[in-house]
Amino acid sequence: MRGADIQELLQDKRVIDAINKHLWIESQKAGYSIGIERATEEWVRLYAFGWMKYNMPEKYELIRERQRDVKVQGVTAK
Repeated sequence: MRGADIQELLQDKRVIDAINKHLWIESQKAGYSIGIERATEEWVRLYAFGWMKYNMPEKYELIRERQRDVKVQGVTAK
């Protein structure tokens, strides 16, 4: 996922709520606050695509299509 896609995703209040929930859960597991930066990075890496597939299917398909195009170009360029 491109940086611009991530920035756009982070503008959605529902995403911020999901990240804060992830922060709380993982901090409880760890016994200390893991910090918002780590929680955000983990959530984006682990859950962003699944969240987008359910909540923003059009955006999800656009990003997946773009990724497929890049993979195909990478294979033909070799």
